[in-house]
Amino acid sequence: MPHRTFFWFILPTLAAMVLFIALPLVSVFIQSLHIQHEQVIVVSKSCGPFGCKETTAVDTAATAALRREQPLGRFNGFGTYTNRSHLAFEEVGKAWRSTRSMGGFFARVLNLPFYKALAFTLAYTLVVTPLVLVLGLAIAAGVNNLPKVCKGPSIVVSLLPFLVTPLVGSLILFWMVDGDGIIGATLQYLFDDESLSLKASPALTWIMLMVYGVWHTLPFSFIVFYAGLQTVPGDTLEAAMIDGASKWQRMIHVIVPHLMPLVVFVTLMLLMDNFRVFEPIVGFSAEGHAQSLSWIIFKDLRESGNPLYGSAGATSMMTIIGVAILLTPVLIRTWRDFNRRRH
Repeated sequence: MPHRTFFWFILPTLAAMVLFIALPLVSVFIQSLHIQHEQVIVVSKSCGPFGCKETTAVDTAATAALRREQPLGRFNGFGTYTNRSHLAFEEVGKAWRSTRSMGGFFARVLNLPFYKALAFTLAYTLVVTPLVLVLGLAIAAGVNNLPKVCKGPSIVVSLLPFLVTPLVGSLILFWMVDGDGIIGATLQYLFDDESLSLKASPALTWIMLMVYGVWHTLPFSFIVFYAGLQTVPGDTLEAAMIDGASKWQRMIHVIVPHLMPLVVFVTLMLLMDNFRVFEPIVGFSAEGHAQSLSWIIFKDLRESGNPLYGSAGATSMMTIIGVAILLTPVLIRTWRDFNRRRH
């Protein structure tokens, strides 16, 4: 294809990427370098027969004028990235100097807001992603081996969790694990403990959120792998069977290598989606025990009376960097496989 023709062919896509991806990212980065203006306080003194008394009040006119003059806020550079609400360089340094054991150091660091949210976000991503990949492939292989009469209903049932809105799905499970719900009441009956609650323990809350994450995203990997199984060459499978390969050996040495491009694609999608976990935390009202990076952004934007746009922008940029770091190994592997096939 001539270069001129190729340019005009991809121009609409490039324009959309610049308009809806590049420019918003630049805008968020610039906003992250600013912080909200401090309110202008006016001190006045009122005197009476019994003496004088000072009173303070917010000068709304001066504050509004300051915000009109600098709508992005006061320039703070990378100070927002390093303050206590984010990377907390000063607090981490103090913890490193004052703590003698690595366990104590991590315990202190993980009490900081950003690192506490990062710990849950990474744990959720690194647990849910491989489980969804393995279980999705297993279910797809199982449905693919069913009789034709059973395949249709099985596919419909397998896709039901994906059809439920994430917030609604989390609310349903939230009600089920409540003390009055079927799961919560059953556990209380089995352990003979009416005070037992899955929502009262941080560890059980994390497990509950991860179980929901697997349940909700599993249909995506299932349907992708099921479609890929329809393209596996029958001759190759028959040859493996003639050579005496078992079902497990055919899965590992024939089916999985054939589906590897789909495995990479699903992995990329899951990593990006799971690292931005948000809806289950809101649906389960689990922010007391589990906070993610996306939840911190939401909290900053909902700050009463004075949204912290700079703080939310800094967390957003670090979330993007985190996603890029997670995707890098997968992208490097994809690039190497592409070069190997090309040569």
